Amino acid sequence: MKKTFFALFLLLINLNLFAQKSTYPVFSIPDSLTQNANAVLRLDQMDIVIASQRSMNIKTQRIVSVLNEKGLRDIGAYSHYDKTTSVKNIEAIVYDALGNEIKKIRRKDFKDQSAVSGSTLFSDNRILYLDYTPILYPFTIAFSSEVETSNTAFIPKWYFIGGYNLSVEKCILNVTFPKGLGFKKKEFKFDLFDIKKTADTDTNLSYTATNIPAQKQEDLSPSPSDLFPKVMMGLENFHLEGVDGNATTWEAFGKWYSDKILTGTTVLPEETKVKIKALVGDEQDPIKKAKIIYDYVQKRSRYVNIAVGIGGWKPMQANDVDRLGYGDCKALSNYTKALLQAVDVPSYNTILYGDRYKENIQSDFVSMQGNHMILAIPNKDNYVWLECTSQDDPFGYQGTFTDDRDVLVVKPEGGEIVRTKIYDDKGNTQEGKGVYTIDQAGNFSGILKIASQGSVYASKSQVETMQPNEKEEHYKDYWDNINNLKLGKITFTNDKENIRFIEDVQLSAVNYGTLTGNKMIFVVDAFNQYTGNVKRIRNRKNPFQIQRGYLDTDEIEINLPEGFSIEFLPSNYELKGKFGEYKTEIIKKDNNKLTYKRSMFLNKGKYSNKEYDEYRLFMEQVSRNDNAKIILTKN
Repeated sequence: MKKTFFALFLLLINLNLFAQKSTYPVFSIPDSLTQNANAVLRLDQMDIVIASQRSMNIKTQRIVSVLNEKGLRDIGAYSHYDKTTSVKNIEAIVYDALGNEIKKIRRKDFKDQSAVSGSTLFSDNRILYLDYTPILYPFTIAFSSEVETSNTAFIPKWYFIGGYNLSVEKCILNVTFPKGLGFKKKEFKFDLFDIKKTADTDTNLSYTATNIPAQKQEDLSPSPSDLFPKVMMGLENFHLEGVDGNATTWEAFGKWYSDKILTGTTVLPEETKVKIKALVGDEQDPIKKAKIIYDYVQKRSRYVNIAVGIGGWKPMQANDVDRLGYGDCKALSNYTKALLQAVDVPSYNTILYGDRYKENIQSDFVSMQGNHMILAIPNKDNYVWLECTSQDDPFGYQGTFTDDRDVLVVKPEGGEIVRTKIYDDKGNTQEGKGVYTIDQAGNFSGILKIASQGSVYASKSQVETMQPNEKEEHYKDYWDNINNLKLGKITFTNDKENIRFIEDVQLSAVNYGTLTGNKMIFVVDAFNQYTGNVKRIRNRKNPFQIQRGYLDTDEIEINLPEGFSIEFLPSNYELKGKFGEYKTEIIKKDNNKLTYKRSMFLNKGKYSNKEYDEYRLFMEQVSRNDNAKIILTKN
């Protein structure tokens, strides 16, 4: 007994000494923070010191316990630098699960590479990042950096929860700034989280957030940026690209950006101007002129992916784009603008958040925002929007990357917040017309013409540029309800004038109809069957969102096999609700011919978590009816 007690006593002493030496052991994380988590943010501290309009220092300390391979993406150990931003210090320390130091990573051990591959013009824009491969999970990385910049236009957002499956133990933000620069902030989604504002004076702002459990991703959830807390910050008097700026109103900001940043960037060689004027010829209509120039830009330039803010907000010179034939979104938009100027067509640089998930420029918070640039051409009371990075998009088409959101149009007289094109739900159409035949052995053969318009055009038209194996994979996934699918001839008609994409597809399959004794059974809806699954989510936490509505209509002729008669035909069906409308109809032409009609309309919208089950049941009813079967009996 004495020996056992003494051994336990020594063990407790050793454990106590070990705990004193170790740093952030994983076993000290509360169970509430490991649930649903791939990583736990032990500490995220950002200290921002704005010394003057032209000087900002940002210190970051980020300690992350990575629980599994998926948690690697939450390490976030990197820093960008360029001519206006320098990395004063950067390092990381790796700890094992018990909190023992196993590796120290100095600046020389970080990867240092260009932030923009394939472009010599942006060689000054670089990134230092940690490329660490763990030996064992879990482990902890403590990352720290210090950055100095003269660009005070971009104050980092305090956005410590980058996504799902990340818990937060403690986060701290400290901002110090002088009076007179017009410091401002905007808080988002604070009400559902434990966030304390510890200072808010005319020279200081501080927040602390603690013990925020990880959230699982739930189907149809809004973007994390709409769910998780963040703070936007800005200065009314800032510095960017060597120029002092002002952002009290959007009008003032737009005028400053136009006068100080964009001026002088649209100069073109004389021979290019002559070529463009000859290309346009005697055309007088501004929109028709713009179409000719947009086609010219698409054919002779390529896009280099450089996010707004990297490579600065000042576009590459138009004559450089003309000479090299490539550029980022700012450069290609500005180049197109320069070409339009050469034939007297006005256009405006437009700043926005480009993403399939719609995000607005915050119209009530005048500041440097956005990650993308397009071009706006005035057309009576509206604008024609040009996506200048695309070599395929039809003229004036806004796909799902830039549609239906608030953007900043930069005019010489000032900035203006405008809404981009909204594709009406019933304008996002897919119209299917075709015929299929079932033979006496249950084999299937058919032809189908699918015409797609509106936002649906964006996804459907991409099929045209796929490799043959990718096309086959695409259609086999699209028609995953047809076993043994074999694709025949496929042709496309890309009507860019009317922004309509048409697919003509021949397809066949053996044993589509199941033969049992003297009966044959098969699903009526072969071509556009909803086979998705809206997951059952118990105690759903998040609201859900249908980003874009659509209208599908189908009319299919069905040829039944000779020698069979209809024993059972599904009834016509109609479903209406807040989420949309669904209707099917089967018309019997004669003993061996049917017409099947189907329409499915889905409303876009934001809905509460309480309405999710109602939506799930709506889609289950659609799925069940799409799977309705015909029963034939052999004569």
